[in-house]
Amino acid sequence: MLIPLRRYELDKLIPAVATSNQFNAALGNPRKILQRIIISSIGGVITLLISQSQVTSQFYSLWLILGVVFLLYLLWGPILEASRKNSKIKSNLFAAIFEGKVLDVFTEELVESSHEQANEMGELELIENKRTWLVLELGDEDGYLSNIRFPLENKHQVISIDSIVRCIVFSNKKDFSRILNISDAWLPSKRIWVGEYPYLLKPAFEELCSLRLRDNQYDK
Repeated sequence: MLIPLRRYELDKLIPAVATSNQFNAALGNPRKILQRIIISSIGGVITLLISQSQVTSQFYSLWLILGVVFLLYLLWGPILEASRKNSKIKSNLFAAIFEGKVLDVFTEELVESSHEQANEMGELELIENKRTWLVLELGDEDGYLSNIRFPLENKHQVISIDSIVRCIVFSNKKDFSRILNISDAWLPSKRIWVGEYPYLLKPAFEELCSLRLRDNQYDK
């Protein structure tokens, strides 16, 4: 079942500015966090040192501001990244609440990072760090719709075929004949949220689903 959303409803569900959950998701893995720290530290120190040599220059204030911006990169970097994600998915012309069920559940191994390491023979070999992801195929009475994938956690063991699922799907076609994006999903019977990135404001989505699904039943 697809229930088209109005633009103001979508704006209430996916904010323009990153939420705390989105900030945490955009922080990334420890390696990405370390990269941000290095960029922030090196950039901040270099620009602040330059600013001290430009005390009498008209550009002193500019260099000082740049230094502070670099030092705060660890904070505004994830906020900017999350806000871009929100803006990108909302750029689709049409959005709709989808209520269906899980058609299939399976896992897949994805490579998260790789590096070369010397073995006992002194030969370089490729070391891959893999992580298990869970994939849910979603559909309704009309058949298969799309799939959603996310890193597997212990709490996901309760998910099974035929579980009810609700999410938002995005398309540039009014009939949603081609799904371009899909949000994180809510499984009401399991009381869990799943998805790689937390696009939706959860309480707002749960409330809107109750209202729109009820209205849709009355219309029928």
